[in-house]
Amino acid sequence: MTTGRVVVVGGGVRSGKSRFALDLALKCGTRRTFVATAQAFDDEMKARIARHRAERADRFETVEVPIELSESLRRLDTEVVLVDCLTLWLSNLLLRGDEEAQIDRAVEELVDVLGRRRFHVVVVTNEVGMGIVPDSRLGRVFRDVAGRAHQRLATIADEIYFAVLGTVLRVRPNVNEVRRRP
Repeated sequence: MTTGRVVVVGGGVRSGKSRFALDLALKCGTRRTFVATAQAFDDEMKARIARHRAERADRFETVEVPIELSESLRRLDTEVVLVDCLTLWLSNLLLRGDEEAQIDRAVEELVDVLGRRRFHVVVVTNEVGMGIVPDSRLGRVFRDVAGRAHQRLATIADEIYFAVLGTVLRVRPNVNEVRRRP
C-alpha cells in the first residue's frame, strides 16, 4: 500500500535543488531519513559530507548508501525519505564497473521499490543532458543512463520540480493538470 508522494527535484549544480528538496522533505513528516549516495574519495569531499551531515543532524537520520539504494529503501521505517542524489548513485554504479543494462535493471528495481513505498520520498538528481555531447565514452554512457533513469522515474512521480538559476519551477503537476483535477 502506498501512502506517500514521489517527488523528483532536478536541475544543475548549485541551482537550488537540494535546498528546495530539503525544505520540502521537512514539511512531509517528523520521522525523516536522509539517504546520501555520495562517497568521500578525498579530504575535501569528506569535509563536505561531514558539514552537510552536521547541518541536518537534528532533523534527519542519515544513512549513507552509495550502491545498495533499493535494498536500503525497502528496509526503512520512516515518514519521509530524501535521496540525494540519484545521479551520484548512477555514477557510483558506473565507476564500480556496472554495464548500462545492469544499471537500467537497477533503476527498474528502484522504480518498483518507490512504487511500493510506505513513505513520502523526495529524490534529488542532476540534469546532465542539456549540455554538449561528452567527449568520452564514460561521459556519454553516464548522460544516457541518467536520461533514461529520469524518464523512468518521471513515470511514477507525483510531483516534478526543475531548479535553474536559483529558481525552482514546478513541472508536474502543471497548470493544466491542476485545473483538470476534481
